[in-house]
Amino acid sequence: MNHKNPLKHWQVNRDEIRTIGRDLQRPECILAEPDGSIWTADARGGAVHILPNGEQRLVTPFAENAAATSGGAFENRYVQAQGSLPNGMAFSENGDFIIANWGTNAIEIMRRDGHLRTLYTEIDGVPLGKTNFPLRDSKNRIWFTVTTRQHPWTEQVNNKAKDGYIGLIDERGIRIVADGFCGTNEIRFDDNEEWLYVVESTGRNISRLRLQPDGSLTHREVYGPSVLAGHPDGFAFDTFGNLWVTLIFLDTLIAITPDGEVLTLLDDSNPAANVIYEQHFKTGTLTPEVMAANKGTLCPWMASLTFGGPDLHTVYLGSLRGTTIPYFRSPVAGQKMRHWEER
Repeated sequence: MNHKNPLKHWQVNRDEIRTIGRDLQRPECILAEPDGSIWTADARGGAVHILPNGEQRLVTPFAENAAATSGGAFENRYVQAQGSLPNGMAFSENGDFIIANWGTNAIEIMRRDGHLRTLYTEIDGVPLGKTNFPLRDSKNRIWFTVTTRQHPWTEQVNNKAKDGYIGLIDERGIRIVADGFCGTNEIRFDDNEEWLYVVESTGRNISRLRLQPDGSLTHREVYGPSVLAGHPDGFAFDTFGNLWVTLIFLDTLIAITPDGEVLTLLDDSNPAANVIYEQHFKTGTLTPEVMAANKGTLCPWMASLTFGGPDLHTVYLGSLRGTTIPYFRSPVAGQKMRHWEER
């Protein structure tokens, strides 16, 4: 391997950023297909399939309510999380979508024709809470995160309660395998499925836990800096071992190198609004108005990133408040995804 990190002296050239998709609603999570097309979660209750030529199609079981579902005030949709809000998504073995629904607080399966089936809404009789992100491993088990059980979820951003957890769905059913996280968000395995990496958004760091054969998680530790400059949300590894991370609200894209250095790849922040945000975050006095004001212009509330394109060199940025998807070319390919090898 060439030991010279391709990101060391590289930043995204804003003039080379393009966009794809139009009139999207909360395109939080993006899944890439080997043919160059992408799927994005959509607040109308399903997903949008976008072809490389820009053609797109909404797939949702809630088509008759699509317009009403996507509307509503900021408070209702983004704070109270009313209605169906597909958040994180993963491909099932047959190409269906595993969905962590932020609005219905459920783990769901949606077929490509829009047929929806709810898998779970509770564990041992207790509601799941704010389901955030699902992940499928090589044994076809479903892992998922719950950010908080507080309602509205914004309370957790203020009180920083460590009530987030990681759940597992396998032949034994559903169970919690690790808890005590501060704002659990996306999760990813390394190439060998030896470690599970965990975003702790409100804790502002990345954790990792060693995976045991029975699905238990041990040896929890912080990966990289103990405190990042903002709230990490989505992340993905590249083939060099850099961990690309989005910082939501701050709307900045960073990378944590294998030796722990933090590189800033793209800064779309609003410095004045972020100063006010940080003051309220530290004192636990954030309001929906302060949160709403802290956003960039390119990818407002930058929430996720996905490597795609046939060569996995195209980076797509998902967001909570954007209506299109920015993308650009990376000097290094992303980690190959499981469904890439299965098809």
